[in-house]
Amino acid sequence: MTNSKAKNLPLFWALLPIFLLMALLSYNVLVIYHDDATSGANQFALLFVGFVAALIGLRNKVSFQEMLDSVYENIKTTSGAILILLFVGSLAGTWLISGVIPTMIYYGLHILNPTIFLAVALLISAVISLVTGSSWGTTATIGIALIGIGKGLGIHEGMIAGAVISGAYFGDKISPMSDTTNLAAAMAKIDLFKHIRYMLYTTGPSITIAIVLFIILGFFQETQGEMQNIAILEGVQDTFMISPWLLLVPAAVILLIIKKVEPVLALLVGTILGGLAAAIFQPQVLQATLGQDTLSIHDSYKAVMNAAVTDISVETGNAVLNDLFSSGGMKGMLNTVWLILSAMVFGGIMEAIGALKSISNALLKIAKGDFGVFASTTATCIFFNGTVSDQYLAIVVPGKMYAEAFKDKGLAPENLSRTLEDAGTVTSVLFPWNTGGAYNAGVLGVATGVYLPFAFFNLISPLMTLAFAAFKIRIRRIGR
Repeated sequence: MTNSKAKNLPLFWALLPIFLLMALLSYNVLVIYHDDATSGANQFALLFVGFVAALIGLRNKVSFQEMLDSVYENIKTTSGAILILLFVGSLAGTWLISGVIPTMIYYGLHILNPTIFLAVALLISAVISLVTGSSWGTTATIGIALIGIGKGLGIHEGMIAGAVISGAYFGDKISPMSDTTNLAAAMAKIDLFKHIRYMLYTTGPSITIAIVLFIILGFFQETQGEMQNIAILEGVQDTFMISPWLLLVPAAVILLIIKKVEPVLALLVGTILGGLAAAIFQPQVLQATLGQDTLSIHDSYKAVMNAAVTDISVETGNAVLNDLFSSGGMKGMLNTVWLILSAMVFGGIMEAIGALKSISNALLKIAKGDFGVFASTTATCIFFNGTVSDQYLAIVVPGKMYAEAFKDKGLAPENLSRTLEDAGTVTSVLFPWNTGGAYNAGVLGVATGVYLPFAFFNLISPLMTLAFAAFKIRIRRIGR
């Protein structure tokens, strides 16, 4: 999208905004704001460095209007994600006051124990994601409940979120219904199921290692103690009406996602069902949130609407439950929306000024031999997730860039599609300003930096594809 009058951007100028952004974000997170960095400081850093990149573009004869056009295009691609985020916020609020989430936590605490919880959380998330083809739908439904169950068992929230995300992205990655799986196969121009079968060579060992690591972590988890667990269960039962009928609400949403209903519509239906369940099953909770002794239809509507759009907290008399039974509704997602929009501004300007093309070309020049092509593709996918902040672009752009390079090396196209998934799909969730990282941090209520060390599958996958390339394991040649 660079201006025809613009010169090729030198690598130094292309990298300057990247290094400046890394410095500012690191300072915000490590020194000043820590977990609160995404409440505004990181957003401003992205906008400020985007302005610096714009000055570099103007110096290189890229028009300001062209940069704005690129930003508009970037923001347009995130409109669906932003709507999903807002509806996830409303769904979480209504599922809380309706007793859906408390019911799942209640039954989960009865069934699971700390030793096996992390591995089971991964497997449950993997199955749901495989069936639905959606990692985001998985974290927004069963993921929220698993966070609550795990906290009730006294497990570190970063470990819980890491297990949920590992399972969700495994299922998403190999599901034939996943958009990223279909996209990667399309970029390499190969059959979808051929792509999935070939991807299992690296995905299988990656998820196996992740499960083993979570099993090991499970042996180091200590229970809260029988008396505390009893207190938590009693607190849930004393505050909410617990009924298996409430589980029909998340079941309906999962069914809609399986049927490929648009996620926004599925989440809206889930929010409405949650509101109706609140009015039917939890009138005492609605009264408590309003601070009233009586409840009219008007009052029920107000309580449900409050839960869907703004902060809400259900008091139980138990400190652990008070922390679990709170939600920010749509309002709680606004920082995440703000972060995504700021990231799109930065990414759009970097694309318009030719910075991303300059860096990609430099990587192509140093790609020597088969391993060099795999390594360059992997690095480019991760780089795009960290700069353009969108996993789809992290699949599409490297897919276009390296298709000819793989062909020239005599490498079958499934090598490219597998690498795009191993490095592009799964690493989006590791960057707090990427749509994947921002979304999952907002939905699960766990900062990216907190769950990142435990997102084992997402961390291992790009390393696995590089290991296979380095040792020439399952590297298919053209015509073989």
